[in-house]
Amino acid sequence: MSPEGIEQLLNEVRDGQVTVARAVQRLRTMPFEDLGFAALDHHRSLRQGFPEVLLCEGKTTKQVLAIARALIKKGGPFLATRAEPAVAKALIKLDRRARYHEAARLVSIEAARPRRAGHVLVLTAGTADVPVAEEARVTAEVMGSRVETLYDVGVAGLHRLLGRKDRLFEARVAIVVAGMDGVLPSVVGGLVECPVVAVPTSRGYGASFGGLAALLTMLNSCAAGVGVMNIDNGFGAGCLAHRINVLGTRTEARG
Repeated sequence: MSPEGIEQLLNEVRDGQVTVARAVQRLRTMPFEDLGFAALDHHRSLRQGFPEVLLCEGKTTKQVLAIARALIKKGGPFLATRAEPAVAKALIKLDRRARYHEAARLVSIEAARPRRAGHVLVLTAGTADVPVAEEARVTAEVMGSRVETLYDVGVAGLHRLLGRKDRLFEARVAIVVAGMDGVLPSVVGGLVECPVVAVPTSRGYGASFGGLAALLTMLNSCAAGVGVMNIDNGFGAGCLAHRINVLGTRTEARG
C-alpha cells in the first residue's frame, strides 16, 4: 500500500466511511504476505516509493499469476519484468489496464493519474541494444519519470550523437546502453554534467564474451560521474535513474 493509500484509509476511518475492523483487515497483510512459495513485500512502496516488482524469469506461470494477483489487489502501479509472450498474455488477462511492452519484455499497470517528473534520457549505441534500453525506459516511466530516447548513436558514427548534443545537456540523468566495445558511456560522461548510468549489453561478437568486454570497459571509464549496472540490466538502470531523477523533487516537496 502506498503512503497515499494509507492516508486515504485513515481519513475514511476518521469520517466513518470504513469501520476499524475493515481497516484492520485491509492492513493485515502489511508488511508482507506469505504465499508459501513467495513472501510479498507490500511495505516496499512505503519504504522506497514503488511497490515490489515481479521478476517472471525462473517462475512458473502459476506462480507468476498468483504473485501478480496479490500485488495488483493492493492497487497502485505494477511492473512485471522478463515476461515472455505466453506469460505476458496470461498477465494482461488479470487487469484490463495491463499493457505488454514486447521489446522490453515488461507488463505494466500505471498509476491512475500518472505524473512524469524530471528528465531521463536513454541512449543506445546500436539498434541491437534497444530491448535493454526499452526495459530501462518503461521502468523509469512507470515509476514516474519523464523519459526520452536517443537510439543508435554509437561511436562508429559519432556525428549522430554530436549533432544532437543539446538533448544531452537537457537531461537530469542519462542511461547509456551499449554492447560491443562499450565505449559510448565514456563519451557521454565526458560531455554532460548529469549522472550517467551505464548498461553493458550481451550484444557483440565472440571476444565480447557475452557483454563482459563492455562491462569492463565501462567499469574502467575515465569519465567522471559514470555508474555501471550489470550486463543487460535495463530494469536496474531505469530504477536507479528514476530515483536520481526525482530525488530533488521529493526533497523540495518535504521541505
